[in-house]
Amino acid sequence: MIDFVHPWAFILLPVPLLVIWLAPVYKESKSSVKVPHFSRLVEISGEEPQEGAVKLSRNFIKRCLVLIAWLCLVVGLAKPELIGAPVNIERSARDIMVAVDLSGSMSVEDFTTEEGRKVDRLTAVKDVLRSFVQGREGDRLGLILFGDAPYLQAPFTADSSAWMSLLNESEIGMAGQSTAFGDAIGLAISAFEKSKTKHRVLIVLTDGNDTGSKVPPIDAAKVAAAYEIKIYAIAVGDPTAVGEEKVDLEVLNSIAESTGGKSFQAFDRQQLQAVYAEIDQMEPQAFDSLTYRPKSSVHHYPIAIVAALYLVALLIVSVKIRLARMRLKHG
Repeated sequence: MIDFVHPWAFILLPVPLLVIWLAPVYKESKSSVKVPHFSRLVEISGEEPQEGAVKLSRNFIKRCLVLIAWLCLVVGLAKPELIGAPVNIERSARDIMVAVDLSGSMSVEDFTTEEGRKVDRLTAVKDVLRSFVQGREGDRLGLILFGDAPYLQAPFTADSSAWMSLLNESEIGMAGQSTAFGDAIGLAISAFEKSKTKHRVLIVLTDGNDTGSKVPPIDAAKVAAAYEIKIYAIAVGDPTAVGEEKVDLEVLNSIAESTGGKSFQAFDRQQLQAVYAEIDQMEPQAFDSLTYRPKSSVHHYPIAIVAALYLVALLIVSVKIRLARMRLKHG
């Protein structure tokens, strides 16, 4: 299928006819021959004397070449495009922001690896997140690290390997020792404001209660609900801890319920894996389908035809001139 970018160019097709109709005939002056008794010759021939000019005319082939060249120029000006078969592209319709607590209590080694080795909470979170991210191919992921204050470590991206590299570079305490849980939700809201998708998910991992946020977590969650952001809150702290290291499960439940999400408790690696598996079931991948037809411009082909006709015409003229000279030379 062929489409034209500038179809209005075809109104130029009748221009040669208008030129032939409106423009005066081209006349070329020629040398005249004096004839004795001119008036007597006029009487005998019955012809009226005219100005010494010759009306040039082209043969049929020349006219056809001119018309073809003009048609090709107009078609090239209209810029024809060859439209290919439809191509379907699927892209993620979901943005997932993961907020990870880097407070000092995340250094407690109360998680066990598959090999039976004791590791701190952050190492366990990184390990399980790796499996979770690998199963979310196509989703756009963002990363927020928070302690005394939240920091956007990675804006939304479909590059899961780059996202994982940024998470692996995080260290306990690099954002401070406190837990600004509410401010982390606020930063996530700001990131989602720039997102065009309607499927917005925030996963928050924390092992302590909020200690220094400018906006209380419950108030921040209400704003998130207004922006249609669903929050999944995961408690990775020790339920028997006291003070700042004690997880406020009631606050986590209120945050999740107010946004249509859910709260979880993960006090070992197996529970953490089960949490992510459940989130996978609750938030299956969603895709937007985009269909387009590739276009490639072919306007250069009619221009090439004009150039070829011009070269052929020059070749024919040069051959005719050469033959005429040879006849004069040998005649």
